[in-house]
Amino acid sequence: MGVPIRVRGLNAWFGNTQALYDIGIDVPPNHATAIIGPSGCGKSTFVRCLNRMHETIPNTRVEGDVKIGATDVYGNGTSAVALRRRVGMVFQKPNPFPTMSIYDNVAAGLKLNGFRNRRELDSVVERSLRQAALWDEVKDDLKKKSGASLSGGQQQRLCIARALAVEPEVMLMDEPASALDPISTAKIEDLIYQLKEQYTIVIVTHNMQQAARVAEFTGFFLMGRMIEFDKTEKMFTKPNDKRTEDYITGRFG
Repeated sequence: MGVPIRVRGLNAWFGNTQALYDIGIDVPPNHATAIIGPSGCGKSTFVRCLNRMHETIPNTRVEGDVKIGATDVYGNGTSAVALRRRVGMVFQKPNPFPTMSIYDNVAAGLKLNGFRNRRELDSVVERSLRQAALWDEVKDDLKKKSGASLSGGQQQRLCIARALAVEPEVMLMDEPASALDPISTAKIEDLIYQLKEQYTIVIVTHNMQQAARVAEFTGFFLMGRMIEFDKTEKMFTKPNDKRTEDYITGRFG
């Protein structure tokens, strides 16, 4: 099951440039929460701070408190590797391992963690591909075709299956459908709708219609600050802040 995410006083830097300013947010479990805002407003930096991907970039730093469930993300003794097993991430551009088969792409994280039981691996691979709505399309080619041989939409669902295989509690999605055609986008959105029953989902999107379709809650970011956070329906009909209204109605961004 998904877990809540609690963020307080989150600040992030790239070198001397501050990217996030004092972000505070409570993400409820087993819901989809959308993060919207214009390019460069800090959306992707924010989600990368949730699973400590931000620190993989040289000369960056983070201050503040982030809790995922009971885990203090930036606490002493919290392993970034162990954290990322619990917090899966899907990026804007599908990134299957090109030399691996479809099967090995899904099983990669499990094998990395020392998982070797073939029967159980088979079971997890099938379950994950079914969860990602990809099983029926690839079941006959699991070990024959590489992950890179799939279409863009299939590759993105393969990456989602790979993240699901290690049984995370949270799924972070950074514009997962922005490079996809409308049919593939619809499949990803259907998938998000189903997955939030089992996982906490945070999705970054430029597409406000997409946020309205898949997310119960939405946060609006502008120039590294979170301007407003509320139920999606309220954000899109009666926002509290004029800047939110201006963005949603297309006056900028």
